[in-house]
Amino acid sequence: MLPLSKYVATAGFVLICFSCKEPAKQDIYIKHEPLVAIDLDGIVKRGYINVLVDNNSFSYFIYKGTPMGYEYELLQLLAKHLKIALKIRVTSGVGRAFEQLNSGEGDLIAFPLTITKARREVVSFTRPHFNTYQVLVQRKPDNWKKLSLGEIESKLIRNPADLIGKKVHVIEGTSHQLRLKNLSEELGGDILIQPDTLIAESESLIRKVALGEIDYAVADHTMARVNSAYYPNIDANTVLSVPQQIAWAARKNSPKLIEAIDLWLMSIKKEPTFMVIYNRYFTSPRTSLVRMKSAYSSLGGNKLSPYDELIKAGAEKLGWDWRLLAAMVYQESKFNPRTESWAGARGLMQLMPETARRFGASNLNDPAQSINAGVNYLVYLGKYWSKRVPDEEERLKFMLASYNAGLSHILDARKLCNKYGKDASKWDDVEYFLLKKSDPKYYRDPLVTAGYCKCEEPVNYIKDVMERFEDYKAHIRIPEQPEVPVVQSSVTPR
Repeated sequence: MLPLSKYVATAGFVLICFSCKEPAKQDIYIKHEPLVAIDLDGIVKRGYINVLVDNNSFSYFIYKGTPMGYEYELLQLLAKHLKIALKIRVTSGVGRAFEQLNSGEGDLIAFPLTITKARREVVSFTRPHFNTYQVLVQRKPDNWKKLSLGEIESKLIRNPADLIGKKVHVIEGTSHQLRLKNLSEELGGDILIQPDTLIAESESLIRKVALGEIDYAVADHTMARVNSAYYPNIDANTVLSVPQQIAWAARKNSPKLIEAIDLWLMSIKKEPTFMVIYNRYFTSPRTSLVRMKSAYSSLGGNKLSPYDELIKAGAEKLGWDWRLLAAMVYQESKFNPRTESWAGARGLMQLMPETARRFGASNLNDPAQSINAGVNYLVYLGKYWSKRVPDEEERLKFMLASYNAGLSHILDARKLCNKYGKDASKWDDVEYFLLKKSDPKYYRDPLVTAGYCKCEEPVNYIKDVMERFEDYKAHIRIPEQPEVPVVQSSVTPR
């Protein structure tokens, strides 16, 4: 294994080669021309950047209800640097991501993309983040714990030429597959390449090797090393490729965005923060193992918190997707039943004591009582708004805003809507006047009964809950529903 310092000196850092799907016919990218012209100035003006990310075990995932990942943390720092908000969209497959990028659905692809000549004709790459290289994943002998290192080595493939005539599994259409084809030509003999499906991911192939379902697979060295902590019977020390450059990508008509990201990358790599993020995901096998095994990680389980069953019962009473209620509970308390706000709201659902008593809770530190009372309050709000807001999606926003800020401020905003000829059943119109309640012209209006409100909080609350709900839907599958390919995890070189 080559030392990290060597790669720091060359191209940044040897990190992971994620699911960078490389179609066999790269000319499919040529048809994807930019359909929009939004560069950095337009992104800054609107106040946020749309980023396309992959759902995998290193780049972006959910752990104990919180979005995490190497790409995710870097993107947060980038957005802070640019002084804009970060909006994430989970997708899968480079071809699809290129289409979304050039159609304007995203401004940046934050996949670790392999830089290729064909791709340069379609997108602009940032400075390389790092180099990576491919390794052979193979199983140690069954009795490896009783053998010496030398005896183990003698039973493993170290010379790639020994792969001639052997079946090696890769994800179909990836650079792993292309590398094996080139390796066969270099060696003058055929490696029996066994393509797996496009919706599979490298970690699934590593798992198959460990369980004895297949004998050989190709994976990124860092990913394989981390998985070795989970599957100690695998070996990933046979190198199959030279280093490959990995980067993010933007539209070709976004030169200012690329320039800004490049300058930021040069700066952030000099700061300790970068190494902290790197170490969190790539150099701590024990931490990675905890994440992978945790039932509260989208990597190793299908849970969000210890209170999932209580949340599911409450969601059933509301007629909600339980992941929506979970997103709300996280927004309120981060699943900490002992949380208390500056105003005295307490518990998982952050209810004020008077409201809690009204809706059935005497002990707000009790998770069951807190969730039950919070759900009862939401049922009440649902019935209230059902008479005033006929559209179900619109009604949900009124319910969330009322839960966060109280009914009185929302009612004031509706009165202002009616006064100024807007639609009081449309949240966008009500939101406009809710935000105006910090302006004396509006909060001193005789129609207004609740007075001043710095109401950015309930407006942001709705957005935060709904965005987290989308995160949870992407990572936490409801068993009776089929998995959606667009959010499939895939971790191979692109």
